[in-house]
Amino acid sequence: MTTPFAVTFAHVEAAAARIRDAVIRTPTVPAPALSARLGCDLRLKLETLQVTGSFKARGALNKLLALPPEARARGVVAMSAGNHAQGVAYHAGRLGIRAVIVMPEGTPFTKIAATESYGAIVELFGREIDACRAHADAIAARHGMTVIHPYDDPAIIAGQGSVGLEMLADAPEIEVVVVPIGGGGLIAGTALAAKALKPEGTVVGVQSAAYPTLARPSGPIPGGTTLAEGIAVRTPGALTRPIVEALVDEVLVVDDRAVEQAIAVLAETVNVVAEGAGAAGLAAVMAAPGRFAGRTVGVVVCGGNIDNRLLSSVLLRGLITDGRMVGLRVRIEDRPGALAALVGAVARVGGNIVEVAHRRLHLDVPVKSVEVDIEIETRGTAHAEAVIGALEEIGAACQRLDELD
Repeated sequence: MTTPFAVTFAHVEAAAARIRDAVIRTPTVPAPALSARLGCDLRLKLETLQVTGSFKARGALNKLLALPPEARARGVVAMSAGNHAQGVAYHAGRLGIRAVIVMPEGTPFTKIAATESYGAIVELFGREIDACRAHADAIAARHGMTVIHPYDDPAIIAGQGSVGLEMLADAPEIEVVVVPIGGGGLIAGTALAAKALKPEGTVVGVQSAAYPTLARPSGPIPGGTTLAEGIAVRTPGALTRPIVEALVDEVLVVDDRAVEQAIAVLAETVNVVAEGAGAAGLAAVMAAPGRFAGRTVGVVVCGGNIDNRLLSSVLLRGLITDGRMVGLRVRIEDRPGALAALVGAVARVGGNIVEVAHRRLHLDVPVKSVEVDIEIETRGTAHAEAVIGALEEIGAACQRLDELD
């Protein structure tokens, strides 16, 4: 395939061959339950299983292998919100290359710790990835180091393109490829591969609503904190943008709520732990299933490096959204046996009480009453309503905790 771009399909093929022995050929797996739910034949490319937990290890290795010996001796510097950092740190450590990584100040602790564990020096600077660039450039200039850009580099783009190459080799029946977009390295490389292997196929990009730089190029960029911090990029690459504009058929936008739901669905339905950016592709399919109905859809789940505390919060919120965890404030008469009656009512309809807190001494509670805050695990919304009904039958007044001021 001949292209006017700095990267070609031949570069992607060469990169795939070059890095093959040092990266994992991750599986492209069917997701029957999700397929039935969404009305399409869904396939998931699980880069969560990649070395360092993200596709970024591919491009990082391809770039490091392309460095001449004198550049390797001086070392490398990279700016990254986490996954590119780990990819560079891991492979630099393997190859004996000194690495300094500049990360935004809000980077999850797990990503910082993982990067340092591979032997890299981490410096925290600024609130967004773009703010890290000037600092990384200054370090490189001061020490004669090579900057390993997270996306705007031909070797990086070609390395990331091996994701698309593998996915369509393993599942050539895929008609639509869905790829998250930050700076554009992954989707640019994947689009080069996809359009070369299957010109009639469709490539769909997905961006965070906080950073819709390619979906809404003339509109404002809200910025700020997002669950999908791995694709929180204000400025797409000068090399990646024209590839995306030429080869990507559509760019969709998803908000944090959709990403949150996709993380929970991946964990519960296919036992895959994904970070926000990694779940963005599925979030787009879930948000607009009609766009993909009846087609074979390949979604790149591009990373799984999510903070455990954040993951637990997302999963708990998912239970609440699905009605499988309900918080209630229950007012009952303050008399012996009242609490036992409350517990018995919940038990009779099969609810599981997870947590209980009395509010006996609060001045807004009548002196002959007591309020009890309870968290109850249920089978779903209908079951939660049955629990509330059982409590009301014994004379309890119930309010949902999430509806209180």
